[in-house]
Amino acid sequence: MTTVLDTMRNHRSIRSFQEKPISKEQIERIVSTAQMASTSNFVQAYSIIQVTDQEKRKQLAHFSGDQIYVEQAPVFFVFCADLYRIQQAIHHNGKEAEFSTIENFLVSIIDTALFAQNVMLAAESMGLGGVYIGGIRNQPQQVSEVLQLPQLVMPLFGMCLGYPTEHLPEQKQRLPLSVILHENEYQRDQQNEIEQYDRAITEYYRDRTNGRRADTWSGMMARLFLGPQRKSLRDFIEKQGFPLD
Repeated sequence: MTTVLDTMRNHRSIRSFQEKPISKEQIERIVSTAQMASTSNFVQAYSIIQVTDQEKRKQLAHFSGDQIYVEQAPVFFVFCADLYRIQQAIHHNGKEAEFSTIENFLVSIIDTALFAQNVMLAAESMGLGGVYIGGIRNQPQQVSEVLQLPQLVMPLFGMCLGYPTEHLPEQKQRLPLSVILHENEYQRDQQNEIEQYDRAITEYYRDRTNGRRADTWSGMMARLFLGPQRKSLRDFIEKQGFPLD
């Protein structure tokens, strides 16, 4: 148990990797282990695409915001919410699928996220490191064309994996437990904790950048949620057959 907890506590985003290959056996072990993640009603509404073609990697790196490590990482995965396989299973039983509620979409997203976190944890337990690539959702239509995704399959995020270089980035402090763990009812007064956290994050960025950056967490959140993000996503999600009504 201590080993598992230590692995979880040592997590950090890794974007720089050694030129050391990861074997097919390692990948299969990671993914098959991750499949033991909890899944709603045994649906297992996810698929993972390992992208080995370098030209496809280059395109996906560009669509993700020109994140070069998408090209360079020894392993790159794209995680997809997947109800296509469920549809095929229902057709196999001579029935027609009913995907007209947002609940089905939520189940596929939650299943995929639980599975992906297991992939990361399994990989880290083997000495690997990685980083999630949310930029996959920047241009989901182009990503889907590169990966030839059918209806009812949506790319949610990518993941780079590999052996970290010797220099590991400093770990970012998380929010204080007092604003995360509530007892019996939601505690609304969090301003003092947020201000203390802002000071800690400012110190982190100052140390990491030799004083060139002095962001606060609340300031970053203010910029992030200042306006709508990825406004075209709704049309793409509905086009792929997932309802949002």
